[in-house]
Amino acid sequence: MGAETLLLFALAAVAVVVAVRWFAGRTGLPAAAILPVLGIAYGLLPGPGISVEPEILLTFVLPPLLYSTALDASLMAIRRNVRIVVSLSVILVLITALVIGLGFHHLVVGASLAAGIAVGAAVAPPDPVAALAVGRRVGLPQRLVTIIQGEGLLNDATALTILSFASAAIVGDKFSAPAAVIRFVVAATGGAAVGAAVAIGVGMLRPLNRDPLTANAISLATPFAAYLLGEHLHVSGVLAVVVAGLVVGHHAPRAASGASRLQTSAVWRLVDFLLEGFVFLYIGQQLPEVIRGLRQYETSTMVTAVLVSVGSVLLIRPVWLLLTQSLPRSLHSRLGTGQHAGKLTGREVTALSWAGTRGVISLAAVFTLPRITPDRDLLLFCTLAVVLVTLVVQGLTFGPLVRRLGLRADAVDEARLRNEARAASVRAALERLDDLSLDLGERPDRRSPAEAPTAAEDAAAEAEAIQVMRGLLGQRLARYQGRIDLLQSAESPEMPVSPRYEAALRIRRAAMDAQREELLRWRDAGTLPDEGLRVLERELDHEERLLPERPPA
Repeated sequence: MGAETLLLFALAAVAVVVAVRWFAGRTGLPAAAILPVLGIAYGLLPGPGISVEPEILLTFVLPPLLYSTALDASLMAIRRNVRIVVSLSVILVLITALVIGLGFHHLVVGASLAAGIAVGAAVAPPDPVAALAVGRRVGLPQRLVTIIQGEGLLNDATALTILSFASAAIVGDKFSAPAAVIRFVVAATGGAAVGAAVAIGVGMLRPLNRDPLTANAISLATPFAAYLLGEHLHVSGVLAVVVAGLVVGHHAPRAASGASRLQTSAVWRLVDFLLEGFVFLYIGQQLPEVIRGLRQYETSTMVTAVLVSVGSVLLIRPVWLLLTQSLPRSLHSRLGTGQHAGKLTGREVTALSWAGTRGVISLAAVFTLPRITPDRDLLLFCTLAVVLVTLVVQGLTFGPLVRRLGLRADAVDEARLRNEARAASVRAALERLDDLSLDLGERPDRRSPAEAPTAAEDAAAEAEAIQVMRGLLGQRLARYQGRIDLLQSAESPEMPVSPRYEAALRIRRAAMDAQREELLRWRDAGTLPDEGLRVLERELDHEERLLPERPPA
């Protein structure tokens, strides 16, 4: 494929991804469910297609997606729910791979146990992209978001390790259960150690992170460095990426400047948007090619294999969640959530049961199976079937299910907590100003008589600046306290409306629009150069970014 043809494909893919995002935003349908369907439609058309080596997906696509998700995750929230996260990302993945392996071995004609475990490992780890996109849109409670997010971060390492064992058995290497357990523990602990080491290395570059461009370059390189180092040391590169992202994201508020955080966040949102769109289109496009390799199989064999794969994925997850949540408290604290976190309710279990959409890792993993793998085409088809069924069926119905269950984050309580934190930060600033005023009054004057007038002027200027800042912070504190009072008086879970606050937002936006129009008139008249316009526009853009999209957030 020539460079121009490849560029045309890339531009067409961007156009499709943008159009689907626009359509999804207006219909409420998840883009992750629409894109594979469009990919299938394109794959059925005559003409060239795109083929990507699985190593490319695992090396260039998976690390940035995992790292971006880890940066946005809450390390402390995952720690609070660590038992259920580990239960889903490790134990459930192992059980799913084993059940599918046994199902293939006993029900699918000619299939081996190793081949069944291989496809089971590929389809076992959910990809939370679709579920989280829908869940956040419908207001899924933060605890469930954390569990889905944490599971999606950690389960890939488990699945890829199991797949490596199954692949070795397929090519004839002797399998030893004790050796496999030791290798799994080494891969997991080694990957976590590598990720922590990379995060420490990034922290040592803290002075460089003050510059936005340098911070972006370091951030984009970090997931690939963690993955390559982990793979080079023969431990879990995936887990290294996840741990590095969690640690770096946890320390980002202290380690980076505000400008660096704003720009880095924008860059990662763009990376996520494009990579996820391309991947989901690519998933759908593979179906026609995979189907062409199934001519050697009986229809009954294909149906049985697909039913074993899809049925196991859809049934084992709710059974496991119900089991871990119905155990006695002593066992529940070991296998499910911790006592401090509390058991999941029936509605929460139902929602989590339907949040197991599969994605890029399943497709990339199964394509890494050796070419000599018996029934490889059948295994590819089963994996693709699981991915498409979960993405389309679960992806399209997860939102309505969450609404029907009545699971919704308490928006009023979350807004109240944010405003209380804002008020607390302003009080801390006012206390600091009091300390500065006291220090200014007690500061001994060691200046010479000739320098005394200048020292007095400096002290007066500093005192005046403190007073001005105290007035601004006082106004801000009064505004936050007014929002807190309004939210505390709310009698329904719906966000209360403040006419005064809405009017203030409208006036601020109208004033910004007028400022931009005047700056453009100056530029068009030749009075203000474009460089100066961009500086002033950037100031207004940062001010506008502080305004909430929907008051009173």
